[in-house]
Amino acid sequence: MAGHSHAKNIMHRKGAQSVKKARAFGKLIREITVSAKLGLPDPAHNPRLRAAVKAALVANMPRDTVDRAIKRAAAGAEGENYEEVRYEGYGPAGVAVIVESLTDNRNRTASDLRSAFAKHGGALGETGSVAFQFERQGVIRYPFAVAGEDAMLEAAIEAGAADVESDDEDGHEIRTAVEDLFAVRDALEEKFGAAESARLEWRPNATVALDEEQAKGVLKLLDILDDHDDVQNVYANFEVSEAVAERLSA
Repeated sequence: MAGHSHAKNIMHRKGAQSVKKARAFGKLIREITVSAKLGLPDPAHNPRLRAAVKAALVANMPRDTVDRAIKRAAAGAEGENYEEVRYEGYGPAGVAVIVESLTDNRNRTASDLRSAFAKHGGALGETGSVAFQFERQGVIRYPFAVAGEDAMLEAAIEAGAADVESDDEDGHEIRTAVEDLFAVRDALEEKFGAAESARLEWRPNATVALDEEQAKGVLKLLDILDDHDDVQNVYANFEVSEAVAERLSA
């Protein structure tokens, strides 16, 4: 099991479901807001906004909530001036961690994350301190039922994808160069319909193997980081064996 930010990873969630849902919706609205301000406030002509809207709808956010967020961004609503900031550091066992945030207060976010790293056996570093251990890639995901492995592979390669992994548990994962993400997504959606997700991710070049105790410490830190309101995505370069993954999931 690799440690990048993906739904199949082990991430132990705590607290009431309503609180978690509200936090998730808040993060999605931030992404919609930033996407709409950086480009046209029309998903049909703004690939990033289209991806953000898709993610919100998949998370069962009401369509009118999505539309209101876009309208507020287009109108230049005050109090929603978020800035994209990437933080990097090391967690327990030397695991490299990348944190992507959307924040309206860089000092507050940096202070909070520095404290979280320190309290959980890690240390926040400078920008660039761990990014060299990752590669930025486009990642598109489809349910396994939409196409057979050969059909998806053929369509993805024809569309310009770099690689495809398919299995009946985790579905189809299509990887692309950064600049090809949206072109490949659009080509695949013509054949297979809307993708589950299409976004840029940090994928580790190599991973650190963790035993059960080390994994518990790393996952605790990733939980804390992921629960922060300003944090959008968390990536780490660890992996654990299937046996350890099963015990941690129990």
